[in-house]
Order: sequence, then C-alpha cells, then structure tokens
Amino acid sequence: MNRFRSITLFFLALASLGATVSGVEKPNIIVIFTDDQGYSDLGVQGVTADIKTPNIDKLAAAGVRMTAGYVTAPQCIPSRAGLLSGRYQQRFGVDHNGTYPMPLDEVLLPQRLREAGYVTGMTGKWHLEPNHVQLPWIRENMNGLNHKKKIVPQDIPLSAKMPYFPSARGFDEYFYGQLNRFWCNYDLDGNRIEPQWLDDKRYRLDVQTDAAVTFIERNHGRPFFFYLPYFAPHVPLEATDKYLRRFPGEMPERRRYCLAMMSAIDDGVGKILKTIRKHRIEKNTLIFFISDNGAPLKIHKEDLPISFKGGAWDGSLNDPWVGEKGMISEGGIRVPFIMSWPARISGGTVYDRPVISLDVAATSVAVAGLDTSEELDGANLIPYLTGEKTGQPHEALYWRFWEQSAIRMGDWKYLKAGKREYLFDLGSKEHERANLINRYPDKVGILKKKLESWASELKTPGLPNGDLRREGEWYDTYFKDQD
Repeated sequence: MNRFRSITLFFLALASLGATVSGVEKPNIIVIFTDDQGYSDLGVQGVTADIKTPNIDKLAAAGVRMTAGYVTAPQCIPSRAGLLSGRYQQRFGVDHNGTYPMPLDEVLLPQRLREAGYVTGMTGKWHLEPNHVQLPWIRENMNGLNHKKKIVPQDIPLSAKMPYFPSARGFDEYFYGQLNRFWCNYDLDGNRIEPQWLDDKRYRLDVQTDAAVTFIERNHGRPFFFYLPYFAPHVPLEATDKYLRRFPGEMPERRRYCLAMMSAIDDGVGKILKTIRKHRIEKNTLIFFISDNGAPLKIHKEDLPISFKGGAWDGSLNDPWVGEKGMISEGGIRVPFIMSWPARISGGTVYDRPVISLDVAATSVAVAGLDTSEELDGANLIPYLTGEKTGQPHEALYWRFWEQSAIRMGDWKYLKAGKREYLFDLGSKEHERANLINRYPDKVGILKKKLESWASELKTPGLPNGDLRREGEWYDTYFKDQD
C-alpha cells in the first residue's frame, strides 16, 4: 500500500507540473483590444483632462505602462492578424483590410495555449473572416462572383465565413459578436449551450463585458485565456445615458460619445478586476490592454451628427503624436499599451523602449511554459520588465501598409510614403516634426537596407514604390513643411 501510495503521489505531482512554470502557477491571460482608440484616451496617459478611466488607470498602476507601444498596422484586420498570430501579418498576405482573411493554416495564440492546457474564450469583434472587399481571396475562392462589377457583403455566404470564425480557430468558449447578434456556445447565465445565434438588444459594450465575466466565472479554477476585443470607440458611435451623463458641458458631440464609450469599457475592466479578485486569482492573471490602431481623425475632426453611420472621426485623439489611422506615422500605430501581472511585474512602472502587439503571443507562449516558437516575431517581455534582461526587446520594428513602409531602430525611425522619405529622431523633442533625412545619410542607408531585408521575407516581397493614393491628403496635411 505504501508503494502504491508513493506511485500515486508521484503521478499527481507530475500532473501538477502541467499547471506550473518554473515553480510558479501558469498565469491566466486576458487580452483586451480596443478599436480605434487613440493614444491620448486613458487618464493615466496624462494627455487630456476630459477622459475618465479610473479602473484602467489602476490596472496601469498595478503593472507597466508602455509609452512606446505599437501595433503592426494602422487598420483593423491586419492589426488583429498580427496580434493573434504573433507574426508580421504580411508574412501570410494580410496586408490590409482588402487582401485576405486570416489563413486557415496560420496557428493562432489560442491554439498554442490549448497545448499548454488552457481553456480559451472570446467575445466582441473578430473581423478575421472573409469580407466583400477582399478581392484577391474572392478571385481565388468565389469563382461565381468574378463576373460582378460590385460585390456587396451579402455576396459572401455564411458557409464561407464559418471556417474562419473564432469557434473554428482555437476558442473553446465563445460569445462572438460586435453589436447585438452573437454566435455562442455559452449563455450569460453561465450555461454551456449548443452553438447558436443569440440576440441581445442591450448596449453592445455591456454585453461584451458580461460575456467576459461569465467566462471567468465558469473557468476561474483552471488556467484560462480570454480575448476581449471591445467594439469601441469605433463607429457607429453609441452610448447609453448612464455613460453620457458622466460627461456634461460644452464639447464636440462625437468627443462626448467617445468618452462615454471609453467609460463603458473602463467599467467593464473594473468588473473583470472585481471578478478575478473575488476568486483570488488577480495576482496570477496577466492582463494586456492595447488599442488596435490610432484614431481616425479624418484630418479636421469634424463633429458630424451621431446619426451619421459612415466613416468619420470617432471622437478619439492621438496627441501628442502626428497622424491618424491609416498612416504609419506615430499617430496611426503608437497606441495605449498596458501590462499587469502582480505576481511577476512590479506596479507603477513606466517602460519607454519600443514594444509591439506581436509581443503578446511571444510573452503568453513563454509564461504558459511552451517552447518559444521560432516562428513568432515578438519578444517575451517579462524578463525585460523584471530586470532579468537589459537592453531592448527588439533590434528593430517594421511596418508596410498601402504605399507606406517604415522601420524603427532605437530612437531612429525611417518612413517612406510614396516617393517621400523621412528620418525622425523619436527621442528628440521634435519627434516626427523635424525631418532629418538630409542630415544623416549614413543612418538612412542602414535603416533602408534593414527594412528592405525584412520586406524580402514577406509573402509579397519588396517595398511599395508607387505614388500615394488615399494617403496623399494625410501626408500633405501632417507633413506639409517636411518634404
């Protein structure tokens, strides 16, 4: 009996190692990814006085606020593809919204974490399934549409989209939807249900928060990964009186709605923190809070009526950076970026070295105890934030989008937009307001060579060299004195 008991205890101990990493329990992982939120719009950023985000500010106080946090693209689909794959999305052809959906053979973060024993879940905006503007994918996969002059959303059948849904991409539990209709396999009472569509007419952000809290309530007893891409403050702008009343006074109405939507997200973060605190898992929960790209200012920040549902300023701000969504200047790609893991990361830290959304996958895979995949382009940030490693997590960061390309190495950034070239010292007071292209030709040569080498590895190799099209007015406006 003693021998049997010893063998049993040995195997129980061995099994328990599956829930630990170097003697520390595997952390739960939550990734909150907002939509079109500019750098300014967190109270903790200290940029604007009208924003109220006390819960997100507390998250930053308990962790690390990145002042040089980037995403891989200034647009929704490619940015999400980079985040969830952990690889530059140009490697598999998702260069912008009009190219391809997330390829089915690309391994996503939830699929990797499943291997480490995590239960995975999501709610909110997905945006990685086929859509009607992805003409290369349509030509290759929807032969019946090639004769049409104009393709509309209804032309892409649900059957073509379903293999790309979160339910088929590594998520065990899902309450997927960005407005009021959700594809889900659990309900908000905490019951597991057969996959089905459910309608919920309540405010979209409150529903997404409830879905996140319900998942945690269902799964708090084992390591979990939850992806929460809130659909805000992206248009259409919507908010209830509960949130609008928090922002009285004179201001553009679009700004008021943005502030109200961010306040709803902040309440949601507060509910999530309260839930993990209740279950005593707050210390060992790693939380990322990032925006998918900068705000779409539409240059003039025109205060169009809220009833206007088309593309317009969403009320968010990118200060102090130059530019906006769609540009790979700082205003389009430098975003709010917070990490919190009380068990490992000291609170109240500000980190100023460049990091990028690719690091979410690399960090998550590492802390889950998986071998760091050589396929991933990101870095495990934990050793840099704990002081175990010095130096910079990345030798260089890269971008290619529409007719733009850029590289950042240290404080230097080389940006090419059409035929225009810029060199910026991002560590200087002038930042992207002083083009040093003619002053440091040797530095330009080094950066260009490095950027060209990276671009040669992509699915469509090379750098764009055509004239600016849709970006032209932006660069004419934001960089008019620097050409």
